Amino acid sequence: MIELAFLFLGLFSTAYFVFGGRFHSLVRDYPLEYLCIPFLIWAAFRFGRRKAATATFFLAVIAAWGTLHGFGPFSRQSQNTSLLLLQAFMGIVAITSLALAAETTEHKLAEEHVRQLAVTDPLTGLANYRRLLTALDLEIKRYGRTGRPFAILLLDLDGLKKINDTYGHMVGSRALCRLGEVLRAHCRGVDTPARYGGDEFAVVVPETTAKGAEQIAARIRERVAKDEEVPAISVSVGIAVFPEDGETIETLLSRADHSLYDMKRHLHKSASQLHSP
Repeated sequence: MIELAFLFLGLFSTAYFVFGGRFHSLVRDYPLEYLCIPFLIWAAFRFGRRKAATATFFLAVIAAWGTLHGFGPFSRQSQNTSLLLLQAFMGIVAITSLALAAETTEHKLAEEHVRQLAVTDPLTGLANYRRLLTALDLEIKRYGRTGRPFAILLLDLDGLKKINDTYGHMVGSRALCRLGEVLRAHCRGVDTPARYGGDEFAVVVPETTAKGAEQIAARIRERVAKDEEVPAISVSVGIAVFPEDGETIETLLSRADHSLYDMKRHLHKSASQLHSP
């Protein structure tokens, strides 16, 4: 906002100097109208099409007012000639600034798309491992400022190999996407759901205790179990809380991994007992 204020203040001052009556005797014989162009380029490169159009309109109003009152470099004996010269100048300026703004906006969108690809898992559309590490690092730094804990959930899609062997890898990939959709739909905006690798996913949950993390894990498992698409899927979840379970990214992930496989062993043992005679 400060930069934008300086932009329009500079544009107003320059436009008033060129098209205002106070300095008319000094500027009428010189092509000083081009002093306004750098401000339009500034608006185009830094603020995009909308601000560039606003700056161009702002300049056009001041220039038209000055020219109609007989001021500025386009002032001639015939008012029609003065306005035609002004229209030609403003037309060139408007096309140039808006074209620059459009090109700059497209370039920024392309850069943002590339940045998103660099931190997004191509299959599920969730954050990838790199972005997961960044989110964990940010939460550790935030804890240093606020003292508020956070949790990480590590999720494993149960039986993915069996799904691949029975239904094919396309169905297995779809199963991963189904879990990704559940995470995307049922995580908070401040959470970071990510694909950890293979059939494992992770969710960084800011400002959450162990109890809260367990509730979130139970809710995710319930939502996955309610998915009516075939084949049915289920997930195992491991939990680690900072700083109780570790004060580095490596120890947190290791603790969550141990918690995950403790849960898988427990579920496997329960299933074995259920099917035993």
